[in-house]
Amino acid sequence: MNDRPHLLIVDDDREIRSLLAQYLEKHEFRTTAVPDGKEMRRVMERSHIDLLVLDLMLPAEDGLSLCRELRARSQVPIIMLTARGEDVDRIIGLELGADDYLAKPFNPRELLGRIKAILRRSAHAPRDPSPEKVRGFNFGGWRLDTITRTLTDSSGKEGALSGAEYRLLAVLLGSANRVLSRAQLTELLRGRDADPFDRSIDVRVSRLRQILGDDARAPQIIKTVYGEGYVIGVNVLSD
Repeated sequence: MNDRPHLLIVDDDREIRSLLAQYLEKHEFRTTAVPDGKEMRRVMERSHIDLLVLDLMLPAEDGLSLCRELRARSQVPIIMLTARGEDVDRIIGLELGADDYLAKPFNPRELLGRIKAILRRSAHAPRDPSPEKVRGFNFGGWRLDTITRTLTDSSGKEGALSGAEYRLLAVLLGSANRVLSRAQLTELLRGRDADPFDRSIDVRVSRLRQILGDDARAPQIIKTVYGEGYVIGVNVLSD
């Protein structure tokens, strides 16, 4: 039975934890349910987790803080649950690296569908490299540090990156000579099925080119492969 995906539910509402755990167990998942960040860390230190269901509103440490912490050291898929109505919380969660979000109250079947979709994608989709495997990338006079998530030029000056821009650059560098499609990159950043007319990736690539001083008319670092996607066009050394 241990080949079933292991889900970790982090929610301070005991009833929600129990109901979700029971429902997901009935659909061939193993579950562990905990009330806070402290217990979350304890479970993750001793168990392999395939996906995290993380509530935004938690005591002591909120879900956004925990998401930021996790993304600094782990690529485990994260679905955030929120009772808040403001879009800004959802956007911040995605910027910090959450794969998807779901507003409470929700239908458990919808959560189940999103969990299955994310696990399918995570099995083959590119993800930004784990700091345990790659400490950083050196490319075109720049360095991207995967531990501190900072971008610096040859003089040590830091280039400001948002969470989504970091993830986009990291996955492109981690795939070096591989062309990644807009759909793949959109799924990576948003955790949802890509809209073929969504041009948010193009906007983020344009922003990265500005930060890197990459001429938009003839880019050398992040190249466009027309009809296919984007690829890094300079040598990339990792350590």
